[in-house]
Amino acid sequence: MQPVLGVLLALAAALGSGHRSPLNDFQRLRATELLAASAAPSLLLPEPGSAEQCARRCAASRTCRAFHHDRQGQLCQLLPWTQHSPHVQLQKNIHYDLYQKKDYLRDCIVADGTSYRGTRATTEKGLRCQHWQATTPHDHRYPDKGLDDNYCRNPDSSERPWCYTTDPGREREFCRIRLCKKRPRTPNITTSCFRGKGESYRGRVNVTVSGIPCQRWDAQTPHRHHFVPEKYTCKDLQENYCRNPDGSEAPWCFTSRPTIRIAFCFQIRRCPDELDTQECYHGRGQHYHGHVSKTRKGITCQPWAAQAPHVPQISPITHPEAHLEENYCRNPDNDSHGPWCYTMDPRTPFDYCAIKPCSGNTVPSILENADTVAFEQCGRRDERLQLKGRIVGGQPGNSPWTVSIRNRAGMHFCGGSLVKEQWVISTRQCFSSCDADLVGYEVQLGTLFKDPGTGDPDQQTIPIARIVCGPSESQLVMLQLARPATLNTRVALICLPPERYIVPAGTLCEIAGWGETRGTGDGSVLNVARLPVLAHGECHAALRGRLKESELCTAPLRAGVGACEGDYGGPLACLTADCWVLEGVITPSRVCARTDQPSLFIRVSLYVDWIHKVMKMG
Repeated sequence: MQPVLGVLLALAAALGSGHRSPLNDFQRLRATELLAASAAPSLLLPEPGSAEQCARRCAASRTCRAFHHDRQGQLCQLLPWTQHSPHVQLQKNIHYDLYQKKDYLRDCIVADGTSYRGTRATTEKGLRCQHWQATTPHDHRYPDKGLDDNYCRNPDSSERPWCYTTDPGREREFCRIRLCKKRPRTPNITTSCFRGKGESYRGRVNVTVSGIPCQRWDAQTPHRHHFVPEKYTCKDLQENYCRNPDGSEAPWCFTSRPTIRIAFCFQIRRCPDELDTQECYHGRGQHYHGHVSKTRKGITCQPWAAQAPHVPQISPITHPEAHLEENYCRNPDNDSHGPWCYTMDPRTPFDYCAIKPCSGNTVPSILENADTVAFEQCGRRDERLQLKGRIVGGQPGNSPWTVSIRNRAGMHFCGGSLVKEQWVISTRQCFSSCDADLVGYEVQLGTLFKDPGTGDPDQQTIPIARIVCGPSESQLVMLQLARPATLNTRVALICLPPERYIVPAGTLCEIAGWGETRGTGDGSVLNVARLPVLAHGECHAALRGRLKESELCTAPLRAGVGACEGDYGGPLACLTADCWVLEGVITPSRVCARTDQPSLFIRVSLYVDWIHKVMKMG
């Protein structure tokens, strides 16, 4: 356990550098002002700044212990006191928030107490401490260490805090200060493990499973959110501690990395009396310890310690706490949506297992604010190439991530989306089976034409090397190309959505393809049409309760606009945070471009973890 913990903590430091909020080192009292009995000469005048800017200034100052932040005026005033200083008092003030350094509020010590900044000033034998700036009765070498008054400190990394005494016959002694301990467990509050979904977890873990420090709940950067502590007082949204305020399957937090919004937390395990031993799993199956060893397709799992037929990136050595026994299905990386294993089939690196979720095991989706999502190196196109267009009812348009999938005769038969230079996402309905022989099959990229001439300078034709079928209910496939595509203004990657992201209703998205136009457009070129996303509840009602969680739908339009034969597998792309994101994959329907029913798409956000895993292991 310790080596893994050390690696993750080191990773946390590396990933968190530059993104860790300085407010994490401060405790906040809302609508509170800290007043001194008399004005102090070191009190600074208010200066403009956000709470985070104030925290940075205070952290860099040797004399600052706390600061006031005027929320309305965005002003901060650094303070040389805390509420434990003499001759000060707390007072309600609706305009101010008071932030105090945590180290100065603790009445206990962490480890050897080098960070202790409390006000204990007597030794363990009851002797009063000598002032650090004084040299009598004991002359010493610490007058310029910025040590406070005569409080117990540990400036030389001793066993615990100490001080020089006022007794001439006793130079220095340790102080009696208790060690900080976790809050005691009660029947309804757990601190070291969680029960159920962890909604009552009140521990102090504040790092994700990937080692990224959590964002404070009372902060809106780098991610804006609605889980404001004062609105959810019963959820105990303190500091940046992991919590589960929305009924997800385990405690989680917003992360301090702008590119990763939400993640589950590190080292919080299900309490021992709730470990899964039956043949179903809770949440994502992180705590499944059953003995199933076959995939949902009936393939036998490869032993976790074996090196063939696949060289594993996850093993009992790399994940000693994950119970990787024999070839039993597990979810050791915590980011998959169910127990999985490496398989004994050389063509299938890994697959999910034949284990059903336990009853009542549902995972709420995450509704994002479009302003809070960030993407890197994807979803951008030259908008100057985009013609105003609305496939059936569409017009020529620019969709540089849409690819044409072609058979051995060179004929277009389905679409796909380029998500990595060597990976395309499409739908399994385009292929006869997951073991289909794709020799001679290829994808075509970079051209607007269904049958481009040999002189098209932007055209790229790349053979398909492999097909990987997704979870059975997803109907997704991933196609690995024989070589990476070359990215340019005509060939670009489309972004993948955040996991379990729900596109806000009314969002105008695009479908693209070379499919049948039914006489409504030019069938020789790539057509693009725009469709508004329909709210999940409205779509569910329109389809009389037949809408699946794995499906996303767009609203029917009066004029026939929609996908048809030849478009299947292509993208439903939605603009989020100035980037185009693959939110859906076009699937076959009985009637093209229906005006009386919503159009259905595969909801990609449910399978993001699987997509990343395939690309990583490919």
